[in-house]
Amino acid sequence: MSKKARLILVMVIIEAVLAGIWWYLARFGMANPDRVTADFQAVVGQTMGMAMGGLLGLGFILFFVAARNDRKAAQDKPRR
Repeated sequence: MSKKARLILVMVIIEAVLAGIWWYLARFGMANPDRVTADFQAVVGQTMGMAMGGLLGLGFILFFVAARNDRKAAQDKPRR
């Protein structure tokens, strides 16, 4: 499996976990309005959105690094 494919797989899994945490916190806030502050939904949305967006941006950069490493490995591999 190439480094690009591994990176995509890992990014999808991590983003799915973060989305699950976001979903859990949003449902917790709706189910327990007396236990959270008035701006809980907005804070959770901003925080999780920024975390997921930052991770996606980092993954985008790492994708190009992985693609470059895949090309270098293909060039260094002896041909038969």
